[in-house]
Amino acid sequence: MSIEELSIGLEKPPTRLALEGAALFLDLDGTLAPIAERPEDVQPDPRRTNLLEALDKRLSGRLAVVSGRSLSEIDHILESRVTCVAAIHGLVRRDAQGVIGEAAPHPGLTAARAALRDFADSDSRLLVEDKALSLTLHYRQAPDRAPEAIDLAERLATVTGLTLQPGDMVVELRTPGASKGDSIRAFMTEAPFRGARPIFLGDDLTDEHGFFAVRQLGGYGVLVGPQRKTTAIYRMDSVETALSWLEAAR
Repeated sequence: MSIEELSIGLEKPPTRLALEGAALFLDLDGTLAPIAERPEDVQPDPRRTNLLEALDKRLSGRLAVVSGRSLSEIDHILESRVTCVAAIHGLVRRDAQGVIGEAAPHPGLTAARAALRDFADSDSRLLVEDKALSLTLHYRQAPDRAPEAIDLAERLATVTGLTLQPGDMVVELRTPGASKGDSIRAFMTEAPFRGARPIFLGDDLTDEHGFFAVRQLGGYGVLVGPQRKTTAIYRMDSVETALSWLEAAR
């Protein structure tokens, strides 16, 4: 079945998390950390760091962060407490042994970088985030520029061959390649994840491939945030709710 065929509306929160036999995959922004005006505004937090360290220990390493951020940003925000990471939506992956694999940058990034920066230079509220393998145009502080930003990203994707990744008040042009779902599937073929039941928490459209993957693998997804169509099975209201649910895991 496709993602579209499995999309549903949902309201119910998940029951208390049982860690035995589980593998936990977590998005970062909007799931473990509140969405900020600028990416650099998200900084390390003792509560989050201590929680992830405890979960990783109790899960015997079956914990991975799966995020659109770069690997260096994730390590900074999480104070390098999580070994298994999929960064830039899966284009970079670090396994349980600390081995890092990453895609080669797409040649279309050069032209897209120049065009996005020219556009952002027209308005100080716009921000271009360069993650080497992808480019993200943030318009959270300039919602009135959203139609222009989306139109530009769509045209650049067509011209350059880059993959267009829409998100929450952002558009991203990324090197074609692995998705969050692909990264979760890869982790699940390896120790210590192999044979466990995968659970994925995420908030954005970029997390739908992850929700779809864990559902195919016999687990479930949890949407964090407002109600919408999703392939997740459960939903919770906020980052605070997600952190409290994780803290209450048995």
